Amino acid sequence: MKKLVACMASLCLLVPLFAYGTEMPVGSIKTVQGTATIIRNRNPIDTKAGTRVFPNDSLKTGADGSLSMIFRDDTRLSIGPDSEVAINEFLFSPAQGKLSFITRLLRGTAACMTGIIGKLSPESVRFETPVANIGIRGTAFAVKVEDPGR
Repeated sequence: MKKLVACMASLCLLVPLFAYGTEMPVGSIKTVQGTATIIRNRNPIDTKAGTRVFPNDSLKTGADGSLSMIFRDDTRLSIGPDSEVAINEFLFSPAQGKLSFITRLLRGTAACMTGIIGKLSPESVRFETPVANIGIRGTAFAVKVEDPGR
């Protein structure tokens, strides 16, 4: 009976992983103000503090929106109104030497303070924009991408 209970408990712990394949969340939303969504597999997800963010998710804010999130390596990302950021790649397995943080700001404003990946492997941190790539060598930066239609 004890083995059955232990087996069932283990399965319950693994179920959240099966819901998203084998992907682990890259982090979670810390704060949300106004209109903000996560786009996952082309579907908008209501966003609130604590919502988990996964690889290939996009963070999107409306004209009245802003949000901040914290990644597993303690990187902090904030985006302002009318912004969109795609989480292209996040690998955080220091024991295996797998470190990568690649995001793309499609429009709007973002501020970032790098975490452990930026300290251990600054060359593995990249923030892309429609016109340039930012290779992070420090710990904090802010960037704005103008809407070409304005």
